Amino acid sequence: QVQLVESGGGLVQPGGSLRLSCVCSGFSFSHYGMRWLRQTPGKEVELISTITYDSSSETYADSVKGRFTISRDNDKKTLYLQMNNLKPEDTAMYYCQQGYSGDYPRGHGTQVTVSS
Repeated sequence: QVQLVESGGGLVQPGGSLRLSCVCSGFSFSHYGMRWLRQTPGKEVELISTITYDSSSETYADSVKGRFTISRDNDKKTLYLQMNNLKPEDTAMYYCQQGYSGDYPRGHGTQVTVSS
């Protein structure tokens, strides 16, 4: 059974940092690219970052480029998202997802709220 469990969200002031984690099980983590998505109520899901199976390549949405860093530890089967210089517009539910397609499983999400 595929499971992806996000954690690390919370309430942070503008300019602050958070590190999200996504612990994965039930599939060969090291064989799959992974991605982070986010969604706010009433808005479409936004793809914010992807990483290849071997960490050789990363992509970022323009909205987070230079502030967020995706990484992974294949031994720990864990995906990370380091988020720096957070802005109120980063407030959203953040999800990790196996692969690069919406057809793959994703976690239940972790809430990030950026507010003073």
